Amino acid sequence: MTIVIAGGTKGIGLAIATAFARDAGDAFLGYHSDEAAAQRAAEAVAAAGGRPHLVKADAGTPEGCAALVEAARSAGCGIDQLVHCAVDAYATTTLDADPERFARAVTTNGVSLLFLVQAALPLMRRGSTVFYLTSRGGRIVVANYAAVGAAKALAESLMRYLAVELAPKGIRINAIAPAIVETDAVRALFGPGAGELVRASASHNPSGRGVVDSDYTNLMRWLASPEAEFVQGQVMFVNGGANLSA
Repeated sequence: MTIVIAGGTKGIGLAIATAFARDAGDAFLGYHSDEAAAQRAAEAVAAAGGRPHLVKADAGTPEGCAALVEAARSAGCGIDQLVHCAVDAYATTTLDADPERFARAVTTNGVSLLFLVQAALPLMRRGSTVFYLTSRGGRIVVANYAAVGAAKALAESLMRYLAVELAPKGIRINAIAPAIVETDAVRALFGPGAGELVRASASHNPSGRGVVDSDYTNLMRWLASPEAEFVQGQVMFVNGGANLSA
């Protein structure tokens, strides 16, 4: 089993990597610049039973996505699971956004899903799965989240177009939207109040708690299995029903 994750050395991406490492496969973890976090991620994946491969690349460019995939090809691996979890945490409103910076963030957070799938397609086969990590900020307005939220909405639409083209090849693509998790990206977007925001979200959740890693990784492991071969092009919220009421 081989999994390739753009943004795989921190937060949700690392949780996914360690969950799939239970299958004792190769995990190619893309990261942008944090060497210390990358080394800790490699240790965590190895401890979980996987074989980690660190790939320093800019997932917001076609070249960076190609480099991540090339690492798997050079190791003689096909791709069973492909995950887009890369985030450019540019905190801004729409009207105050720097146009070039906004465009770069939207490319990394959304358009690069296409770059990643295009690069990986030759290494995928029938039964391979693609995951895009999204959030409810792609559907509702969240303060200072415009560069991420607009990109999530774009990528969800792109995911549906890709699903129609990938389905005849036996490749599935779906989007996963976990409840808010306190990650580096969330702290960058929401500042010192990020922790309290996560705690408040948990306290107001209809299910009485916040999300834990296994809530979404167990779903993804099922979606990657043959039992889910007819689930295609869906956005799946994993948030205890938090998106169902005001």
